[in-house]
Amino acid sequence: MTDKASHWTRRGFLGAGAAGLAGTVAAPLSAMASPACASPPGAGARPRPDAAQLAWQREELSMFVHFSINTFTGREWGDGRESPQLFAPAALDARQWARTARACGFGSMILTAKHHDGFCLWPTATTAHSVASSPWRGGNGDLVREFTDACRAEGLGVGFYLSPWDRNAAVYGQGRAYDDFYIEQLSELLTGYGPLTELWFDGASGDEPGDKRQQYDWARIHRTVRALQPHAVMFSDAGPDVRWIGNESGSAGSTCWASVDPARVPRPGANDPWTGEALQQGDPHGTVWRPGETDVSIRPGWFWHAAQDARVRTPENLLDLYFTSVGRNSKLLLNVPPTAQGLFHDNDVRALRGFARLRAAMLAQDLAAGAAVTASSNGGIAGQVTDGDRDSFWTPADGIRDGWLELALAADAEFDVIRLEEAIAHGQHVANYRVDAWRDGCWQPLAWGTTIGHCKLDRVPPTRTPRLRVVIEHAYDAPRIARIGLHRSAGGDWARPDNQAGGDA
Repeated sequence: MTDKASHWTRRGFLGAGAAGLAGTVAAPLSAMASPACASPPGAGARPRPDAAQLAWQREELSMFVHFSINTFTGREWGDGRESPQLFAPAALDARQWARTARACGFGSMILTAKHHDGFCLWPTATTAHSVASSPWRGGNGDLVREFTDACRAEGLGVGFYLSPWDRNAAVYGQGRAYDDFYIEQLSELLTGYGPLTELWFDGASGDEPGDKRQQYDWARIHRTVRALQPHAVMFSDAGPDVRWIGNESGSAGSTCWASVDPARVPRPGANDPWTGEALQQGDPHGTVWRPGETDVSIRPGWFWHAAQDARVRTPENLLDLYFTSVGRNSKLLLNVPPTAQGLFHDNDVRALRGFARLRAAMLAQDLAAGAAVTASSNGGIAGQVTDGDRDSFWTPADGIRDGWLELALAADAEFDVIRLEEAIAHGQHVANYRVDAWRDGCWQPLAWGTTIGHCKLDRVPPTRTPRLRVVIEHAYDAPRIARIGLHRSAGGDWARPDNQAGGDA
């Protein structure tokens, strides 16, 4: 690779951050009634998701589509001087992208409507540096339109990435003049293409000596989205609705709260020693709901390069990413870049289909479904953790913050994946849990962890046990457990079960 992308992330800010961050330390069970375990003095109710945030996280899988002038130059970051004549995909088929995404279990797609080079994939009124100046579709094409039509035809949500850094715009770095320019582009996207599910922003800006700089007016950007697309969520490392997870390796923190303290990451592009930790972990005492999105590419680069056609992630690796993103209370945003022909490459499609098969085989049967369940209290609703309804849940009596649920399992039920879910419509509260198996006449630990949230997946050795117990050791409010699921993977024993892990995958 010939540009900065070889040693910077594609987003242009915030390096790897802290890795392998420590989880929340549980208080002893004997201290759980102590005021020290309560919310901080003066704190209000614990945050909850709004309807858009809840739907966004329950979707679990979204697909990023990086396609632009870089696809034709072999670069990751363009410099804005590329000729629009280079943009000439001979067989572009956005329906192929959308069909692949839908068939492989993705719920929405996000298109790079404009990357850092400033080339716009729609015929904008703001600049000639767009598809209107290209030979594609005779200069009459609108890739944003074709993309949104394809997504809606397949029942997928639609999202856009509009880079705030524009290396082509003459007004970039001129303060209000560029703010107006950017808002006009953003407004075209927000008003011309129907309902959107997500707007994806980052803090990318010039990093070379002599590069023009621009202080982005994020408050105005956010107001514009709220006014024109009130049901869309906005992503950036600082939110306001969903946050970056702090890396591009596909791994959320093993402790991952959806709540955050907004003061810890006050703006997109904040770069300091503690930012990575704040993004990875969230904050159990955070005042706002801002769940994490884990973005990663199916290839080494974010745009297609022919030299990387043999370096596509395997289905098994993609399943690992599912565990370290969705399985850690995050959402997986997987980038799949179309080729210069305008199609997903066969190798990428095969990997996605293999990933879908592995995931479907693993989740096809829930060995806990319908199991008899007893509980430490409120036993009458204990069975709701195995009824398959994310909106029904068990909670201990009288607001107690700890407790246990016990499942009676069939003798031939063998599992190697444990799925736990909180009823996050009511917030995220569990800080420590343990899963025990009945063996040799006593309870023996099988898995343990900190946060649960929307979903926590634990990989364990193939296990048969007549009784399984999930113990909530500490929570910041009465826990609401929506699901206990048990599954058997299709690929054989895990190379390293999570209960034997020494850090992030």
